[in-house]
Amino acid sequence: MHESIHFVDAFVHSPFVYASIYPNSAEAAVWIDALGDLNMRYLHTMVRVKDVDASLKFYCEHFGMSEVRRIENEKGRFTLIFLAASDDLEKAKQDMAPCLELTYNWDAEEYTGGRNFGHLAYEVDDIYATCQKLMDNGITINRPPRDGHMAFVRSPDGISIEILQKNGALEPAEPWVSMPNTGSW
Repeated sequence: MHESIHFVDAFVHSPFVYASIYPNSAEAAVWIDALGDLNMRYLHTMVRVKDVDASLKFYCEHFGMSEVRRIENEKGRFTLIFLAASDDLEKAKQDMAPCLELTYNWDAEEYTGGRNFGHLAYEVDDIYATCQKLMDNGITINRPPRDGHMAFVRSPDGISIEILQKNGALEPAEPWVSMPNTGSW
Protein backbone atom coordinates (compact mmCIF):
# COMPACT_ATOMS: atom_id res chain seq x y z
CA MET A 1 0.00 0.00 0.00
CA HIS A 2 2.83 2.42 0.78
CA GLU A 3 5.47 1.06 -1.59
CA SER A 4 5.60 4.11 -3.85
CA ILE A 5 5.41 6.98 -1.39
CA HIS A 6 8.04 9.57 -2.26
CA PHE A 7 8.96 12.59 -0.16
CA VAL A 8 8.07 15.38 -2.56
CA ASP A 9 5.59 17.72 -0.85
CA ALA A 10 8.29 20.15 0.31
CA PHE A 11 9.40 20.74 -3.27
CA VAL A 12 6.10 22.50 -3.97
CA HIS A 13 7.53 25.47 -2.09
CA SER A 14 11.03 25.39 -3.53
CA PRO A 15 12.13 28.40 -5.57
CA PHE A 16 12.60 26.21 -8.63
CA VAL A 17 9.06 24.83 -8.54
CA TYR A 18 7.73 28.32 -7.71
CA ALA A 19 9.42 29.62 -10.83
CA SER A 20 7.97 26.86 -12.99
CA ILE A 21 4.47 27.56 -11.68
CA TYR A 22 4.86 31.35 -12.03
CA PRO A 23 7.34 31.69 -14.89
CA ASN A 24 6.66 35.42 -15.43
CA SER A 25 7.04 36.33 -11.77
CA ALA A 26 9.77 38.88 -11.02
CA GLU A 27 10.21 37.23 -7.60
CA ALA A 28 10.78 33.85 -9.22
CA ALA A 29 13.38 35.37 -11.54
CA VAL A 30 15.30 36.75 -8.55
CA TRP A 31 15.27 33.33 -6.85
CA ILE A 32 16.43 31.53 -9.98
CA ASP A 33 19.22 34.10 -10.49
CA ALA A 34 20.23 33.80 -6.84
CA LEU A 35 20.07 30.02 -6.52
CA GLY A 36 20.23 28.65 -10.05
CA ASP A 37 23.86 27.62 -10.10
CA LEU A 38 24.41 26.75 -6.45
CA ASN A 39 25.34 23.22 -5.51
CA MET A 40 22.87 22.24 -2.80
CA ARG A 41 20.98 19.22 -1.47
CA TYR A 42 17.46 19.05 -0.05
CA LEU A 43 17.49 17.88 3.59
CA HIS A 44 14.13 18.07 5.34
CA THR A 45 10.84 19.80 6.00
CA MET A 46 10.10 20.56 9.66
CA VAL A 47 6.66 20.60 11.27
CA ARG A 48 5.91 21.16 14.94
CA VAL A 49 3.72 18.58 16.65
CA LYS A 50 1.77 18.69 19.91
CA ASP A 51 1.47 14.95 20.54
CA VAL A 52 4.41 12.72 19.58
CA ASP A 53 2.47 9.45 19.89
CA ALA A 54 -0.46 10.66 17.79
CA SER A 55 1.92 12.10 15.19
CA LEU A 56 3.99 8.93 14.96
CA LYS A 57 0.83 6.87 14.64
CA PHE A 58 -0.34 9.07 11.76
CA TYR A 59 2.96 9.35 9.88
CA CYS A 60 4.30 5.84 10.56
CA GLU A 61 1.30 3.54 10.96
CA HIS A 62 -1.12 5.28 8.61
CA PHE A 63 1.19 7.05 6.17
CA GLY A 64 3.86 4.33 6.00
CA MET A 65 6.88 6.41 7.02
CA SER A 66 9.68 5.13 9.27
CA GLU A 67 11.70 6.76 12.02
CA VAL A 68 15.30 7.31 10.94
CA ARG A 69 16.73 9.08 13.99
CA ARG A 70 15.72 10.96 17.13
CA ILE A 71 17.38 13.78 19.05
CA GLU A 72 16.37 14.64 22.63
CA ASN A 73 17.64 18.07 23.69
CA GLU A 74 17.26 18.59 27.44
CA LYS A 75 18.78 22.08 27.41
CA GLY A 76 16.58 23.30 24.55
CA ARG A 77 13.57 21.33 25.85
CA PHE A 78 12.65 19.75 22.52
CA THR A 79 12.67 16.44 20.65
CA LEU A 80 13.44 16.08 16.95
CA ILE A 81 12.20 12.95 15.18
CA PHE A 82 13.26 12.39 11.57
CA LEU A 83 11.03 10.23 9.37
CA ALA A 84 11.52 8.93 5.84
CA ALA A 85 9.11 7.66 3.22
CA SER A 86 9.45 4.00 2.31
CA ASP A 87 11.16 4.64 -1.04
CA ASP A 88 13.62 7.04 0.63
CA LEU A 89 14.38 5.00 3.76
CA GLU A 90 17.84 3.66 2.86
CA LYS A 91 18.98 7.00 1.43
CA ALA A 92 17.72 8.82 4.54
CA LYS A 93 19.56 6.39 6.82
CA GLN A 94 22.78 6.84 4.88
CA ASP A 95 22.59 10.55 3.96
CA MET A 96 20.22 11.85 6.68
CA ALA A 97 17.97 13.14 3.87
CA PRO A 98 15.33 13.49 2.54
CA CYS A 99 13.31 13.54 5.75
CA LEU A 100 10.29 14.91 7.49
CA GLU A 101 11.39 16.43 10.81
CA LEU A 102 8.81 16.34 13.60
CA THR A 103 9.68 18.91 16.28
CA TYR A 104 8.10 18.45 19.69
CA ASN A 105 8.60 21.37 22.08
CA TRP A 106 8.31 20.11 25.66
CA ASP A 107 6.70 23.31 26.91
CA ALA A 108 3.09 23.68 25.76
CA GLU A 109 2.56 26.18 22.96
CA GLU A 110 -0.47 26.90 20.80
CA TYR A 111 0.50 26.98 17.13
CA THR A 112 -1.43 29.51 15.08
CA GLY A 113 -0.94 31.19 11.74
CA GLY A 114 0.96 28.26 10.27
CA ARG A 115 3.56 28.25 13.06
CA ASN A 116 3.33 24.46 13.15
CA PHE A 117 4.98 24.42 9.72
CA GLY A 118 8.63 25.11 10.31
CA HIS A 119 10.98 25.31 7.34
CA LEU A 120 12.65 23.69 4.37
CA ALA A 121 16.33 22.87 4.80
CA TYR A 122 19.11 22.76 2.22
CA GLU A 123 22.79 21.94 2.62
CA VAL A 124 25.34 24.02 0.68
CA ASP A 125 29.07 23.79 -0.06
CA ASP A 126 29.84 27.33 1.20
CA ILE A 127 27.26 29.04 3.39
CA TYR A 128 29.04 32.40 3.21
CA ALA A 129 29.15 32.42 -0.60
CA THR A 130 25.53 31.29 -0.75
CA CYS A 131 24.34 34.03 1.62
CA GLN A 132 26.42 36.66 -0.18
CA LYS A 133 24.95 35.65 -3.53
CA LEU A 134 21.44 35.80 -2.09
CA MET A 135 22.11 39.26 -0.60
CA ASP A 136 23.61 40.47 -3.88
CA ASN A 137 20.31 39.49 -5.50
CA GLY A 138 18.20 41.45 -3.02
CA ILE A 139 17.24 38.57 -0.75
CA THR A 140 17.22 39.33 2.98
CA ILE A 141 19.26 37.05 5.22
CA ASN A 142 16.84 36.83 8.18
CA ARG A 143 19.26 34.86 10.37
CA PRO A 144 22.85 35.35 9.20
CA PRO A 145 25.38 32.48 9.46
CA ARG A 146 27.18 33.99 12.47
CA ASP A 147 28.27 30.50 13.52
CA GLY A 148 29.45 29.48 10.04
CA HIS A 149 26.86 26.73 10.08
CA MET A 150 23.26 27.94 9.79
CA ALA A 151 21.31 30.75 8.13
CA PHE A 152 17.64 31.41 7.38
CA VAL A 153 15.94 33.26 4.53
CA ARG A 154 12.32 33.47 3.41
CA SER A 155 10.96 32.57 -0.01
CA PRO A 156 8.83 35.06 -1.96
CA ASP A 157 5.71 33.53 -0.39
CA GLY A 158 7.10 33.63 3.16
CA ILE A 159 8.31 30.04 3.54
CA SER A 160 11.25 29.85 5.93
CA ILE A 161 14.31 28.17 4.40
CA GLU A 162 17.20 26.93 6.52
CA ILE A 163 20.63 26.90 4.85
CA LEU A 164 23.18 24.59 6.47
CA GLN A 165 26.92 24.35 5.83
CA LYS A 166 27.95 20.96 4.46
CA ASN A 167 30.46 18.98 6.55
CA GLY A 168 30.31 21.10 9.70
CA ALA A 169 30.71 24.79 10.38
CA LEU A 170 33.11 27.19 8.70
CA GLU A 171 35.19 29.49 10.89
CA PRO A 172 33.03 32.43 12.03
CA ALA A 173 33.78 35.43 9.80
CA GLU A 174 32.72 39.00 9.13
CA PRO A 175 30.41 40.49 8.07
CA TRP A 176 28.31 37.58 9.29
CA VAL A 177 29.51 37.46 12.93
CA SER A 178 28.28 40.96 13.71
CA MET A 179 25.21 40.95 11.44
CA PRO A 180 21.90 41.06 13.38
CA ASN A 181 18.77 39.07 12.65
CA THR A 182 16.26 40.75 10.36
CA GLY A 183 12.55 40.07 10.84
CA SER A 184 11.39 36.56 11.70
CA TRP A 185 12.77 33.33 10.37
